Amino acid sequence: MITVMGATSRIAESLIGRLTELGVPCRALSRRPDLVRAQPAPGSEIRYADAADSSSLRAAFRGAAQLFLTMTNGPAQLELEARAVDVAAEQGIGHVVKLSAPMAAPDSPVAVSRWHYAIEEALRATGMAATILRPYAFMQKLLLLAPGVAEHGVIVGSSGAAACNYIDCRDIGEVAAAALTRTEIAGGAYVLTGSQTYGYPRIAEMLGDLRGAPVRYVDLPPDEFRAHLIERSGLPNWLAAHITEIQQLTLTHPEHPTDTVAHILDRAPRTLESFLAENAVAFRARAVTR
Repeated sequence: MITVMGATSRIAESLIGRLTELGVPCRALSRRPDLVRAQPAPGSEIRYADAADSSSLRAAFRGAAQLFLTMTNGPAQLELEARAVDVAAEQGIGHVVKLSAPMAAPDSPVAVSRWHYAIEEALRATGMAATILRPYAFMQKLLLLAPGVAEHGVIVGSSGAAACNYIDCRDIGEVAAAALTRTEIAGGAYVLTGSQTYGYPRIAEMLGDLRGAPVRYVDLPPDEFRAHLIERSGLPNWLAAHITEIQQLTLTHPEHPTDTVAHILDRAPRTLESFLAENAVAFRARAVTR
């Protein structure tokens, strides 16, 4: 049995969908089973599990052979994922596919990447087989820009014109499915990107074309950008710091696409152009209706 944590996430939804296409049953886990959108294959289960509760993890992992491990980034992430790793080893799970981050290292300038490195080390220490997925920025996160674009025609950031890797969460889920069902994929560490890089000025142009109205990119110094995220967007301090860190990283560590997704899935990754077109209404609805 394949156990999938975080079953309400877009990545897990894609993973479960691909497993269903393959006829592979799974056990989809969430703190809110009623919110799981994906419909798993016959023989599957949707069950409650909370990484803060070891007993719920033991019940959810019992009898499983593999685990897909993903959790929302946050200050408690290291503690929660490390607990899940320990319980997985205790329950005899043999293979874990972990969603990690680019540049996960003990000295990474991004705190979340340091957390992921520590979790990876805890995973390796158990002796379980591990596949590590290192996706770059999720295209779906660009939807967080939609209110500013729709209402004001503005994108605010702190990465200048630096080109960034983006990847669709659906492609990540399909790569995870491959790692869980194909022995030749399992056990590796994979950096996942789309096929092109894009800077915010280019994204602003693309959104302007979609809306039929200009979109400006406003670049702020890091401290001002972090303050903007806290004061104007209402983000917690840790998340504002994280977003600022990863935007600065694009300036100090230039990003380049890989061909990993195409190699594993035997097709090109989804493009940012197609993703934005698919979600065009989110970027122009308010401008049209007000």
